[in-house]
Amino acid sequence: MNQEANKRGIAASLKSQDTEEFLDIYFNRPIGYAWAMFFEKLNVHPNVVTILSIFLGVTAGIMFYYPDLKHTWIGIFLLVWANHYDSCDGQLARLTGKKTRWGRMLDGFAGDLWFTAIYIAIALRLMNQPLPFDIGSGMLWGVWIWILCIISGMFFHSKQSTLADYYRNIHLYFLKGKDGSELDNFKQQRELFHNLPWKKNFWWKVFLYFYGNYTRNQEKMTPNFQKFYTVVRRKYGDHIPQDLRDEFRKESLPLMKYANILTFNTRAIVLYVSLLIGAPWLFLVFEIIVMTLLFLYMWHRHETLSLRFYQKLKSSEE
Repeated sequence: MNQEANKRGIAASLKSQDTEEFLDIYFNRPIGYAWAMFFEKLNVHPNVVTILSIFLGVTAGIMFYYPDLKHTWIGIFLLVWANHYDSCDGQLARLTGKKTRWGRMLDGFAGDLWFTAIYIAIALRLMNQPLPFDIGSGMLWGVWIWILCIISGMFFHSKQSTLADYYRNIHLYFLKGKDGSELDNFKQQRELFHNLPWKKNFWWKVFLYFYGNYTRNQEKMTPNFQKFYTVVRRKYGDHIPQDLRDEFRKESLPLMKYANILTFNTRAIVLYVSLLIGAPWLFLVFEIIVMTLLFLYMWHRHETLSLRFYQKLKSSEE
């Protein structure tokens, strides 16, 4: 009986089966749910759990600076733990009804801090090390590893995760409607920012400003979806016909596996392997080459289907 209750509880704590991947459903979410139950009994707010995940993730990054296996395994353990808390905060928020936009922003900020610490640790660790495949030249990574980390993190990882997050929320919007998604837009965020006084709202306005920029970047990367979404909102508002929702969900569902790959689990596994074999630079190369190819494929597929749906809706208006 307890086992069945746990299964129902875990299912209720998920965003949706459509947007969860195998490792999350059978490993991360059950552990996150156990932590959520623990923190619920202590009346701990989900945002506090997110802050705890920041400390764990940043400490994991510090551990990755050291090349020995002991520190590497400690770092892996801490990053896995941080990820469980990252899962827990969202599950706890959904179970307790304590979902807030502040919590969503803080959740995204947490992951950024983890990986910032990881990139810095990799750069510091390798800058005085010889380049791979060195044939006796004695050349060191030097400033080049910093450049590689900045390029990997700011220009590849960031865009990959930003678009993957957006596509998952688009899918949730058509699956569950407005209340089941976090599909925000730039105009909405800027209106909130400008209508809020600075007095007593300084940090909230800072978050709103940067979150607005985040949503603007998502919209800039998806011009065809923006055209389709504009027509949908104009014609139906938040009351999208079920047949349109089902049709879009069917087309979007195969792309969710790529969105999941571009978020955390695959990225983390490659990071762990590269650290364990003593070649953390491989993680950066993987992000820049392999993940970018997946990113471009997912983007092309989603923009193509969005254009097709846009044209279909426009033709029905004529």
